Amino acid sequence: MNYYTLSPQAIGALMMALQKSLMEQSDIMPVLTGFQIQVDDTDQLVIVNPPAVEVKTETIPNTASEEL
Repeated sequence: MNYYTLSPQAIGALMMALQKSLMEQSDIMPVLTGFQIQVDDTDQLVIVNPPAVEVKTETIPNTASEEL
């Protein structure tokens, strides 16, 4: 039986999946079950299709006076 460890990339992909789930308030299971996993040449698991997290930012107008 072979044992493998998660690569730093795979751990990052798991963290991104969690962040995406929390931000979107959605179920994490479809993201995790959709992962395509390979074993690299160091016998570590890598995620071929890590999730993308899109952050929407809003510009807040400066309402404070710059003069004292």
